[in-house]
Amino acid sequence: MPAPVPRQRAIPAAEGGQGPVAAPNESAQESPENRTAAPEAAAPSATATTATAATTPAQLTLLLIENDPGGTPIVPDLLDQAGRPMRIRTARNLTEAERLLTDDVHCILLDLALPAPGRADDGDELAVLRHVLELAPRHAVLALTGADDTERGAEAVRVGAQDYLVRDELDGRLLSRAIRYAVERKRSDSAERRLAEGRLRAQENRRLERGLLPTPLLDGSPLRFAARYRPGRSRALLGGDFYDVVRTPDGTVHAMIGDVCGHGPDEAALGVELRIAWRALTLAGLCGDQLLSTLQQVLEHERPDDEIFATLCTVDIAPDGRRAGLCLAGHPSPLLARPDMPARLLPYDNNGPALGLLPGARWPRMQVELGAEWSLMLYTDGLIEGRVGDTGERLGQDGMVEMIRRRLAEGLSGEELLRTAVNEVRDLNGGELTDDVAVLLLDRTR
Repeated sequence: MPAPVPRQRAIPAAEGGQGPVAAPNESAQESPENRTAAPEAAAPSATATTATAATTPAQLTLLLIENDPGGTPIVPDLLDQAGRPMRIRTARNLTEAERLLTDDVHCILLDLALPAPGRADDGDELAVLRHVLELAPRHAVLALTGADDTERGAEAVRVGAQDYLVRDELDGRLLSRAIRYAVERKRSDSAERRLAEGRLRAQENRRLERGLLPTPLLDGSPLRFAARYRPGRSRALLGGDFYDVVRTPDGTVHAMIGDVCGHGPDEAALGVELRIAWRALTLAGLCGDQLLSTLQQVLEHERPDDEIFATLCTVDIAPDGRRAGLCLAGHPSPLLARPDMPARLLPYDNNGPALGLLPGARWPRMQVELGAEWSLMLYTDGLIEGRVGDTGERLGQDGMVEMIRRRLAEGLSGEELLRTAVNEVRDLNGGELTDDVAVLLLDRTR
């Protein structure tokens, strides 16, 4: 909490000029119309009015909470920074204050001698202040105390008041400056708190993202791995796309990529659950149709709605790296590139249904030849469903294949290839993609 500040140095040096005499104080019995209306002044020209409205802050409103409002006679003389009389509302107790505490009140001047309603006499000398701070957490608060009670005023600042004032030392200019200072300090404190909260959220989000995105388990494998991930939701950490790569003790490398339909946090959470389940089942020795059937059961139990489904592509690469098994559950077929042939899509004639669509479905495992040296790219449909310029046409798989062929011919590979490909798809779309994008690349070189 802020430490107490000496009376004179706690007030900014800038002072408001002289202004018209303030209107009489508002009381708890006045009508809402009277409480919010500003005192009338001489009407300026239209040009002057426009310039003033553009540069002058809103007129300040003070809520004075004191059992004897007449005991602070200088209150009617308060001026804001523009020299205008402040709007004053007065309340004799906290019950009246709660009724008068609206959003247009900027500062509360509180007599610390008031009793706090509904609290037992527990010896807390700042009970009334704590009550007001709970009641008005977004408002600036000035504590008003007597000359023989400055220690309680200093404690009030530590508890949360912006400043404390000694009644016998007040004059109109000092109180006006103190109110303006308290309002600005409250705004500054609120902005600083929001900034600190934003930093904490960003740190937590980064930790969350690191925890949810997979760490490939490829120890002992000669294959190189690269991946790119871009959620479609604005400012989101994760979307419904997910991927993973693990190497089992027999030397087989298993890779997977999937897409839960939808883009919300529920879909993102379900994607993480499916990825973790896939890794556990794969390390337990399941593969192909048996693994996908079990994943479908997980999906059916965990999805928030019966309409939710997920597409999936899995490959298991033999220890020698020359062949692989491929299972497709409603998912686009991977792209294979080799030095001796142009990049092409792997066969997808036996593509099974997406997970969660058909109870008792089966997913055949296809055997594919990879060769001695190759690059295998798995991706989600966010990479191929972006628009191409003003035509409104989708990039599609054919467009993606041509793009990858061109980038490979330029000598791109690994992370650079994926980063360039995703950026090109975004540029062709004319802006950020609305769908999630996940791409992973496995390379085998001699």
